[in-house]
Order: sequence, then structure tokens, then C-alpha cells
Amino acid sequence: MADTGWGNKTSIMEFVLLGFGKVPELQILLFPLFLVIYVVTMAGNILIIALVVADQHLHTPMYFFLGNLSCLETCYSSAILPKMLASLLTRDRTISFPRCIAQFYFFASLAATECCLLTAMSYDRYLAICNPLRYAALMNGRLCLQLAAGSWLSGLIKLACSDTNLILVLDFLLASLCTLFPFLLTLLSYVYIIVTILRIPSTGGRQKAFSTCSSHLIVVTTFYGTIIIVYMLPKSDTLRDLNKVFSVFYSVLTPLINPLIYSLKNKEVKEALTFHHYLKRFTIGII
Repeated sequence: MADTGWGNKTSIMEFVLLGFGKVPELQILLFPLFLVIYVVTMAGNILIIALVVADQHLHTPMYFFLGNLSCLETCYSSAILPKMLASLLTRDRTISFPRCIAQFYFFASLAATECCLLTAMSYDRYLAICNPLRYAALMNGRLCLQLAAGSWLSGLIKLACSDTNLILVLDFLLASLCTLFPFLLTLLSYVYIIVTILRIPSTGGRQKAFSTCSSHLIVVTTFYGTIIIVYMLPKSDTLRDLNKVFSVFYSVLTPLINPLIYSLKNKEVKEALTFHHYLKRFTIGII
């Protein structure tokens, strides 16, 4: 509290992160768990980025966006987990006001970027399935760069004002623009994709078309499903712990499972992994 000529003012210096602090014994188990999650998340996403860059067969729009998504997930996890791990290890749950604002800003901006990037990926799948003859001409290198750049820049919108009511209004509008609008576009794209797939006469053709977008559909469903549950759950004390669990799922576990989903479901990624594995063994054998 600072006394000035204009009256008393309260200065907020730090916040206390509640997290799972009600159960101290649980923190002993949570630290190694989240440490493993962080290491595997970083390793998996960096591996996807390396494969997309190194393998010529993956130099396509679909894997260009996948590389961007993996890069985003590494930044996303690094904005949250290091502080969480430090708090679990030291039992110090305080965070300074500037660090809290910075962490929230990066978390929110990267979440908005992911919404837009998932929309760009769904548009890519829409063109590939619904307009295959013109896909190469429409989804060219220039459009890929524009969609990727637009997704990254969309999360860098800065919000700064002193009126609390105006902040709430702008926060709602920003959340609608960066989350709801991309979600509706993604949903619309998949409606057209599913309708187009159902019109394919052969069973093999339908399976092949669905396999090209199944990985992305799983990622989109997981990401938006958990977000909707978190923000649609009533804000009551009884559901607060459940809300935390779902928040951990979309903010911590989603970056972990994304590379696993793409590597297990995509034939090209599995082939690239196998090729580079045998190439490495062959090179070591020669040396």
C-alpha cells in the first residue's frame, strides 16, 4: 500500500498460483509426471519439424502446416510448463505481476494462433478432398505462407487499456474472433469434407479420402472439445477441480498427443521415420 498526495493506492506485486496446492502430497508425483510430459512433448514436436524439413516427400502444404503446428506446440508448452515445474519442485507458488502478465499473454496469443492454424489446415484438407483437380494450383506456396503468417500474426494482437468494462468487452470480442470464428470455419470445412466423402461411390475411395484428414480431425476434436468443456462448465466450487483437469488436458496434454497422432496415423510420416532410422543405421555402419 502506497500513500500519495492523491490518496491511497494498492500496488499488486505478485500473484499466488493455486493450481493443485490443496493436495501437497500430490505435487511429489506431479513433478516427475509433468517433467516427462514436457521432455516427450519437446522431443516429439522437434522430431516432426526435423522430418518435415529434411524429407523431400513431406514438402507439401499439409506437412508444411504440420511443421508449423509442431513449432507452435513447442512454444506453447514452453510458455506454461517450465514455471509449473519450478513451482512443483520448490513449492513456491508465487509469480511476479510482470511475469504473470507475460505468461498469460504468450499463452493466450499462442492459443489464438493454434485456432487459426487448425483452421488453415482444415481449409487445406477441404481443397484436397473437395477440389482435388485444382488443389495444386489453389494451395500454392504463396498461399501456404500467407495462411501460416496470418495464423502466427493473429496471436500477436496487443490489448492494453485501463477501463475494466472495456477490457471485458474487448476480451469477449477477441475471444470470439480468435476462437469462435476459426472454430466455425473449421466446422464448416469438415461438413463439406464429410459430405464430399459420403458421395464417393467406392468404399476404398472413401477410406483413402478419410485417412487424409482423420489425424487433423482427431486433433481438432480434442483441442476444441476440451476448451468447450472448460468454458461451458458452471463456475462452481464442486466443479473447480474438474475444470483444472480439463484445462491441463488442452494446455499440456494436447501438445504431447499431437505428434503421436500424426506419426501413428500418417503413412508418410511413418515412412519418413523408418527411412531416416535405416539411413542413420546405414551411415553408422559405414563409419
